[in-house]
Amino acid sequence: MSFVDVGVIQSSSEMELSSRIGVIGSAIAKLLDEAKPNEVAIERVFASQNLHTVMGVAQISGVVVYLCQERGIPVTFYTPTEVKAAVTGSGRANKTQVTNMVMSILKLKSIPKPADAADALAIAITAAWRGGNQSMDSISSKVETAAQQKWRTAISASKKL
Repeated sequence: MSFVDVGVIQSSSEMELSSRIGVIGSAIAKLLDEAKPNEVAIERVFASQNLHTVMGVAQISGVVVYLCQERGIPVTFYTPTEVKAAVTGSGRANKTQVTNMVMSILKLKSIPKPADAADALAIAITAAWRGGNQSMDSISSKVETAAQQKWRTAISASKKL
């Protein structure tokens, strides 16, 4: 595994929500068309103290999934616990431990900035090591919290409706 590139797409917090999603979505579409990835990996967000942040991440994740589906690019979802376990060996690792392991694995000389860049690299490493292209039903419960297991069960049940 080797480091190629990492970046973070941002929009102004002053913009209207629909405009922000449009700006980010357009940038992601352009990136997908230029990079032509074989797969995209996304961290599944389960909970956060900040509902506004969770909603924003969920909205953008939906845009990414849609754009990938349009292009025939498979999308794999990983839980935060699964990413931590894959990169550090512990599903309870903290952000600093994950960042340090990302730097070590990819032989980086400096911490990727902003912090979201290191998170993205950790997700990419997880996808590479886990083989990617997993459905939510195939995620091992060994690295999930009880809440994550309930979420996975609910997602599976909703598919049967």
